[in-house]
Amino acid sequence: MKAMTYAHYGEPDVLQLTDQPMPKVAPGEVLIRVRRAAVNPVDWKLMAGKLDALMTTFFPVTPGWDVAGTVEAVGFDVPEFAPGDEVLSYARKDFVQGGTYAEYVSVPARSVARKPQALGWDEAGGLPLAGLTAYQLLTRLEIGRGDTVLIHAASGGVGVLGAQIARNLGGRVIGTASQQNHAFLGSLGIEPVEYGEGLAERVRSLVPEGVDVVADFVGGVLQSTLAVLREGGRHASIVDDSVQDAGGHYIWVRPSGEDLQVLANMAAEGRLDVPVAERFPLERAAEAMRLSQTGHVRGKVIIQVAD
Repeated sequence: MKAMTYAHYGEPDVLQLTDQPMPKVAPGEVLIRVRRAAVNPVDWKLMAGKLDALMTTFFPVTPGWDVAGTVEAVGFDVPEFAPGDEVLSYARKDFVQGGTYAEYVSVPARSVARKPQALGWDEAGGLPLAGLTAYQLLTRLEIGRGDTVLIHAASGGVGVLGAQIARNLGGRVIGTASQQNHAFLGSLGIEPVEYGEGLAERVRSLVPEGVDVVADFVGGVLQSTLAVLREGGRHASIVDDSVQDAGGHYIWVRPSGEDLQVLANMAAEGRLDVPVAERFPLERAAEAMRLSQTGHVRGKVIIQVAD
């Protein structure tokens, strides 16, 4: 099969289109014919070796943890899926090697969700990692109807999904963003506020008593979080582990087909918009990574592997 791989750590120019063996399909696994993958910052951070102390890597590496495609085959004892099923998955494994920038990928069945017919392929490919990150943080914080929620970086790749998910969970949502993204957030039912100096005062002008929940999807905002959080409020971050010293949660996303199915259904029903910034063919994956590295992309960067 064709796959984008790198033989050593480095910048996106180390990626090469290569021929690789077909993945083995172990008991409890599903082999997916990839139609879409997506670029996430973790992909190029892993490629640069920044997570080498955290995860074991076997070269050559095919990057990518997001996938949407069609089941090609199933391993032993996988009665819930069959060849031809349209699916999506957060395909992270316990080591770094066989990712989704490839024609085929094998993943544990427990990580796989069914793609609803109403959900487009680009959106399905861009949903798993970012959507699960936001959903698992927000459900850990037990957001419910009547909660006021502040989302840091609400127009970012994870934050824009988190803001919408928080609304679906019943919260009133305030989201930080630059002025140029305020109209976009407003169209999603989010109350936008400018980030940066004076944020606490701007939030307190909207919610004098303080917010119930703060979700940090950017880092470096702990003092602002504590300044707007009401007494007894809850907060969590996906970036800053120091929140634990201030009574918050530090969240690292886990693969979960069950959670992903909730999100896929939410998106298919029109309650969760998955913005797509740009789509690249597989052989231009390095270019897609470089776009992601700019940090100025509103929406998911998608890799099209097949029609």
